Amino acid sequence: MTKPSVQGGSEKEIAALVGELEQAEAYEQRLRQLIAEARDQLAAGNVSVALSMLNAALSDIDSAADVVAPSSPAPR
Repeated sequence: MTKPSVQGGSEKEIAALVGELEQAEAYEQRLRQLIAEARDQLAAGNVSVALSMLNAALSDIDSAADVVAPSSPAPR
């Protein structure tokens, strides 16, 4: 079986992009889980706990900027 041709990119570049996509998906899942947990805390009346969780999420977002926007461009 032959491999489909890769237009405009090497297999190494494609593997790097797939890795970035997997990282972004895992990051999204962590944020969704945290939001659900914060919502549950709010529903239980634990406003301060929910705010602490959301503040931690914001800190995580700030420190993980390279997941959302890589700090160095992909090699071409």
